[in-house]
Amino acid sequence: MDSGIKGVINWEYRGVVGYSDGLMLQNERRERLRRDGPGAGGFLLLLEHEPVITDGRFGKGGNIMLPPEVLEKRGVGIYKTERGGDVTFHGPGQLVAYPILDLRAFGLGAKAYVRALEETIIRLLTDYDMKGVTMEKFPGVWAYGGKIASIGVSVRNGITMHGCAFNVNADLSYFSMIIPCGLEGVMITSLKDILGEEIDFGTVMRSFVRHFGEVFNVEMREI
Repeated sequence: MDSGIKGVINWEYRGVVGYSDGLMLQNERRERLRRDGPGAGGFLLLLEHEPVITDGRFGKGGNIMLPPEVLEKRGVGIYKTERGGDVTFHGPGQLVAYPILDLRAFGLGAKAYVRALEETIIRLLTDYDMKGVTMEKFPGVWAYGGKIASIGVSVRNGITMHGCAFNVNADLSYFSMIIPCGLEGVMITSLKDILGEEIDFGTVMRSFVRHFGEVFNVEMREI
Protein backbone atom coordinates (compact mmCIF):
# COMPACT_ATOMS: atom_id res chain seq x y z
CA MET A 1 0.00 0.00 0.00
CA ASP A 2 1.17 3.55 -0.59
CA SER A 3 1.85 5.98 2.24
CA GLY A 4 -1.35 8.00 1.83
CA ILE A 5 -4.12 7.35 4.35
CA LYS A 6 -6.88 5.42 2.57
CA GLY A 7 -9.82 6.77 4.52
CA VAL A 8 -11.56 6.44 7.86
CA ILE A 9 -12.70 3.19 9.45
CA ASN A 10 -15.42 3.63 12.07
CA TRP A 11 -14.99 1.04 14.79
CA GLU A 12 -17.12 0.01 17.74
CA TYR A 13 -17.27 -2.65 20.43
CA ARG A 14 -20.70 -4.24 20.89
CA GLY A 15 -20.08 -6.55 23.86
CA VAL A 16 -21.47 -10.11 23.89
CA VAL A 17 -23.79 -10.54 20.91
CA GLY A 18 -25.84 -13.47 19.61
CA TYR A 19 -24.63 -14.79 16.27
CA SER A 20 -27.77 -13.84 14.33
CA ASP A 21 -27.59 -10.31 15.77
CA GLY A 22 -23.96 -10.12 14.67
CA LEU A 23 -24.99 -11.04 11.13
CA MET A 24 -27.68 -8.38 11.19
CA LEU A 25 -25.17 -5.72 12.27
CA GLN A 26 -22.80 -6.76 9.50
CA ASN A 27 -25.50 -6.68 6.86
CA GLU A 28 -26.66 -3.23 7.96
CA ARG A 29 -23.17 -1.79 7.63
CA ARG A 30 -22.51 -3.62 4.40
CA GLU A 31 -25.62 -2.11 2.86
CA ARG A 32 -24.60 1.34 4.08
CA LEU A 33 -21.14 0.98 2.52
CA ARG A 34 -22.61 -0.37 -0.71
CA ARG A 35 -24.98 2.62 -0.87
CA ASP A 36 -22.31 5.22 -0.07
CA GLY A 37 -19.65 3.84 -2.42
CA PRO A 38 -16.04 2.64 -2.10
CA GLY A 39 -14.72 6.05 -1.06
CA ALA A 40 -16.84 6.03 2.09
CA GLY A 41 -14.25 4.26 4.26
CA GLY A 42 -15.70 1.33 6.15
CA PHE A 43 -16.57 -0.25 9.46
CA LEU A 44 -14.95 -2.52 12.01
CA LEU A 45 -17.34 -4.35 14.31
CA LEU A 46 -15.69 -5.79 17.41
CA LEU A 47 -17.62 -8.10 19.71
CA GLU A 48 -17.80 -11.36 21.59
CA HIS A 49 -20.35 -14.01 20.71
CA GLU A 50 -22.60 -16.12 22.84
CA PRO A 51 -21.38 -19.76 22.53
CA VAL A 52 -21.84 -20.84 18.93
CA ILE A 53 -20.35 -23.24 16.39
CA THR A 54 -20.23 -21.96 12.82
CA ASP A 55 -19.56 -23.98 9.68
CA GLY A 56 -18.12 -22.24 6.63
CA ARG A 57 -18.62 -22.76 2.91
CA PHE A 58 -16.07 -25.58 2.81
CA GLY A 59 -17.44 -27.40 5.83
CA LYS A 60 -19.86 -30.29 5.40
CA GLY A 61 -20.91 -30.68 9.03
CA GLY A 62 -18.72 -33.74 9.60
CA ASN A 63 -16.30 -31.90 11.86
CA ILE A 64 -18.92 -31.18 14.53
CA MET A 65 -18.48 -33.98 17.04
CA LEU A 66 -21.78 -33.75 18.96
CA PRO A 67 -25.38 -33.89 17.68
CA PRO A 68 -27.36 -30.62 17.58
CA GLU A 69 -29.67 -31.63 20.44
CA VAL A 70 -26.70 -32.19 22.77
CA LEU A 71 -25.14 -28.89 21.78
CA GLU A 72 -28.45 -27.14 22.36
CA LYS A 73 -28.66 -28.58 25.88
CA ARG A 74 -25.19 -27.19 26.52
CA GLY A 75 -26.24 -23.76 25.30
CA VAL A 76 -24.23 -23.88 22.06
CA GLY A 77 -25.87 -22.79 18.80
CA ILE A 78 -24.97 -23.97 15.28
CA TYR A 79 -24.95 -21.79 12.17
CA LYS A 80 -24.07 -22.51 8.54
CA THR A 81 -22.41 -19.38 7.15
CA GLU A 82 -21.23 -17.99 3.82
CA ARG A 83 -17.67 -17.32 5.04
CA GLY A 84 -14.73 -19.34 3.84
CA GLY A 85 -13.17 -22.11 5.87
CA ASP A 86 -14.52 -25.01 7.88
CA VAL A 87 -15.96 -25.28 11.39
CA THR A 88 -14.97 -23.08 14.34
CA PHE A 89 -16.24 -21.96 17.73
CA HIS A 90 -17.04 -18.46 19.01
CA GLY A 91 -17.72 -17.55 22.62
CA PRO A 92 -17.14 -15.03 25.40
CA GLY A 93 -13.50 -14.11 25.95
CA GLN A 94 -12.78 -14.31 22.22
CA LEU A 95 -12.26 -11.07 20.29
CA VAL A 96 -14.27 -11.32 17.06
CA ALA A 97 -13.52 -8.72 14.40
CA TYR A 98 -15.84 -8.11 11.46
CA PRO A 99 -14.35 -5.57 9.02
CA ILE A 100 -16.83 -4.22 6.48
CA LEU A 101 -14.59 -2.85 3.72
CA ASP A 102 -14.77 -2.27 0.00
CA LEU A 103 -11.57 -3.96 -1.13
CA ARG A 104 -11.56 -1.94 -4.34
CA ALA A 105 -10.70 1.15 -2.28
CA PHE A 106 -7.62 -0.67 -0.96
CA GLY A 107 -6.52 -2.32 -4.18
CA LEU A 108 -6.74 -5.72 -2.48
CA GLY A 109 -7.96 -9.09 -3.59
CA ALA A 110 -9.39 -11.67 -1.21
CA LYS A 111 -6.08 -13.48 -0.59
CA ALA A 112 -4.18 -10.27 0.12
CA TYR A 113 -6.98 -9.20 2.44
CA VAL A 114 -6.66 -12.42 4.46
CA ARG A 115 -2.88 -11.88 4.65
CA ALA A 116 -3.52 -8.36 5.99
CA LEU A 117 -5.78 -9.72 8.74
CA GLU A 118 -3.09 -12.24 9.66
CA GLU A 119 -0.50 -9.46 9.78
CA THR A 120 -2.73 -7.44 12.11
CA ILE A 121 -2.85 -10.36 14.56
CA ILE A 122 0.88 -11.05 14.25
CA ARG A 123 1.59 -7.43 15.17
CA LEU A 124 -0.83 -7.64 18.10
CA LEU A 125 1.09 -10.64 19.43
CA THR A 126 4.32 -8.65 19.43
CA ASP A 127 2.74 -6.42 22.10
CA TYR A 128 2.86 -9.52 24.33
CA ASP A 129 6.40 -10.49 23.26
CA MET A 130 5.07 -13.35 21.15
CA LYS A 131 5.83 -14.42 17.62
CA GLY A 132 2.83 -15.36 15.51
CA VAL A 133 3.23 -17.57 12.46
CA THR A 134 1.04 -18.52 9.53
CA MET A 135 0.67 -21.75 7.57
CA GLU A 136 0.38 -21.92 3.81
CA LYS A 137 -3.14 -22.89 2.70
CA PHE A 138 -4.50 -22.64 6.27
CA PRO A 139 -5.70 -19.10 7.09
CA GLY A 140 -5.14 -18.04 10.69
CA VAL A 141 -2.31 -17.43 13.12
CA TRP A 142 -0.42 -19.85 15.37
CA ALA A 143 1.63 -19.09 18.51
CA TYR A 144 3.60 -21.50 20.72
CA GLY A 145 2.41 -24.42 18.61
CA GLY A 146 -1.30 -23.68 18.97
CA LYS A 147 -3.78 -21.90 16.78
CA ILE A 148 -4.67 -18.63 18.49
CA ALA A 149 -6.70 -16.94 15.73
CA SER A 150 -9.04 -18.15 12.99
CA ILE A 151 -9.93 -16.31 9.81
CA GLY A 152 -12.92 -16.84 7.55
CA VAL A 153 -14.18 -14.12 5.22
CA SER A 154 -16.66 -13.53 2.46
CA VAL A 155 -16.36 -10.97 -0.30
CA ARG A 156 -19.41 -10.05 -2.36
CA ASN A 157 -19.25 -7.34 -5.02
CA GLY A 158 -15.94 -6.26 -3.50
CA ILE A 159 -17.32 -5.77 0.03
CA THR A 160 -16.17 -7.92 2.93
CA MET A 161 -18.08 -9.60 5.73
CA HIS A 162 -17.13 -12.01 8.51
CA GLY A 163 -13.47 -11.76 9.53
CA CYS A 164 -11.30 -13.14 12.33
CA ALA A 165 -11.52 -14.47 15.87
CA PHE A 166 -8.68 -14.10 18.38
CA ASN A 167 -8.64 -16.15 21.58
CA VAL A 168 -8.00 -13.87 24.54
CA ASN A 169 -9.64 -15.47 27.60
CA ALA A 170 -11.86 -17.94 25.72
CA ASP A 171 -12.91 -21.23 27.36
CA LEU A 172 -10.94 -23.63 25.16
CA SER A 173 -12.89 -26.70 26.31
CA TYR A 174 -15.60 -25.82 23.78
CA PHE A 175 -13.19 -26.62 20.95
CA SER A 176 -13.31 -30.30 21.96
CA MET A 177 -16.82 -30.35 20.45
CA ILE A 178 -15.39 -29.85 16.95
CA ILE A 179 -12.41 -30.57 14.73
CA PRO A 180 -11.34 -26.90 14.51
CA CYS A 181 -11.03 -25.67 10.92
CA GLY A 182 -11.21 -29.33 9.87
CA LEU A 183 -7.60 -29.86 10.97
CA GLU A 184 -7.15 -33.19 12.76
CA GLY A 185 -4.97 -32.89 15.86
CA VAL A 186 -4.73 -29.10 15.84
CA MET A 187 -4.14 -27.55 19.25
CA ILE A 188 -6.12 -24.41 20.09
CA THR A 189 -4.57 -21.85 22.40
CA SER A 190 -5.25 -18.37 23.80
CA LEU A 191 -3.39 -15.47 25.36
CA LYS A 192 -4.62 -16.59 28.78
CA ASP A 193 -3.48 -20.16 28.15
CA ILE A 194 0.01 -19.08 27.07
CA LEU A 195 0.57 -16.40 29.71
CA GLY A 196 -1.13 -18.26 32.55
CA GLU A 197 -3.34 -15.40 33.69
CA GLU A 198 -6.51 -13.49 32.79
CA ILE A 199 -5.77 -10.87 30.12
CA ASP A 200 -7.35 -7.41 30.02
CA PHE A 201 -9.75 -7.71 27.09
CA GLY A 202 -10.00 -3.97 26.43
CA THR A 203 -6.23 -3.65 26.09
CA VAL A 204 -6.15 -6.45 23.51
CA MET A 205 -9.04 -4.90 21.62
CA ARG A 206 -7.37 -1.50 21.36
CA SER A 207 -4.13 -3.14 20.29
CA PHE A 208 -6.02 -4.87 17.48
CA VAL A 209 -7.60 -1.57 16.41
CA ARG A 210 -4.24 0.22 16.36
CA HIS A 211 -2.52 -2.46 14.31
CA PHE A 212 -5.49 -2.77 11.97
CA GLY A 213 -5.14 0.93 11.21
CA GLU A 214 -1.42 0.54 10.55
CA VAL A 215 -1.78 -2.50 8.28
CA PHE A 216 -4.66 -1.09 6.23
CA ASN A 217 -3.27 2.45 6.34
CA VAL A 218 -6.47 4.03 7.60
CA GLU A 219 -7.56 6.36 10.37
CA MET A 220 -9.46 4.48 13.07
CA ARG A 221 -12.37 6.40 14.57
CA GLU A 222 -14.33 5.03 17.54
CA ILE A 223 -18.09 5.49 17.35
